[in-house]
Amino acid sequence: MPLSYACITPHGDEVIPDLATSATSRGFLITREGMLRIAKEVNRAKPDTIVVATPHNLRLWRRIGVVTSENSSGALQGSRGSKRSVHLKVRCDEEFARELLERATKRGLPTVGANYGSLDGPLSDLPMDWGTLVPLWFLARSRLNRPRVVIVTPSREIPLSQNYEFGQTIAELAESRSKKYVFVASADQAHAHKKSGPYGFSRAAAEYDRIVVDAIRKNRLRSIMKLSGKFVEAAKPDSLWQMTMLAGVLSKVRMDAELFSYQVPTYYGMICAGFRRTKRD
Repeated sequence: MPLSYACITPHGDEVIPDLATSATSRGFLITREGMLRIAKEVNRAKPDTIVVATPHNLRLWRRIGVVTSENSSGALQGSRGSKRSVHLKVRCDEEFARELLERATKRGLPTVGANYGSLDGPLSDLPMDWGTLVPLWFLARSRLNRPRVVIVTPSREIPLSQNYEFGQTIAELAESRSKKYVFVASADQAHAHKKSGPYGFSRAAAEYDRIVVDAIRKNRLRSIMKLSGKFVEAAKPDSLWQMTMLAGVLSKVRMDAELFSYQVPTYYGMICAGFRRTKRD
């Protein structure tokens, strides 16, 4: 089963215990437990490569990004002046990334590859964003044979259908190979839950999150593509585009959905959900 697991993970840094204060550690407990459950499932899947769709890496105008560097590394500092920090460095699956880029381009999708530093070698090292680091801290950090990583970035300026089709391309490529793959939609939900937050308050935030939770429970993730742009803008999620890629993956590989957790520990919603390949598939 080349692509045996997929998931939706949050990326708020305080879900990592080393970056949380005593107060926020308790506040993020439900989500942290959800992440640990996902990590258990990913370890069971034993992937050779984890494909991460993140909204906080390359922000390319009207282009989907595929990272083709040999490595990616980064660090996160604890909040409120804390001296605590976490660091992570991973090897990238350059072969998969380049073939994905080639297939997506031939398909007519607006895709671009990106390297950083040098062409190859240790200096080919794209800075790792928190949308990649936080989920991988749980999913890849502790494995003895650490999986390689492919980082992709959706575009908000193109039709959702193209992000969806890119997800289909990921699934088709993974299914054509003998290695094992996991797909991660790194996604925090609506960001307008509290007036005190940086995006203010909107009633659309709770409704957006309710719709996403319902779509996961019914295993109809593609239904989120019908949400109006005005509604999405009011709710202010950073999740729609990565989850649309996941919906494309699910259109090619039949999977059963499981919601592990949902909470709003701060001004944005956080969902942990897993998708395990259907046994009869």
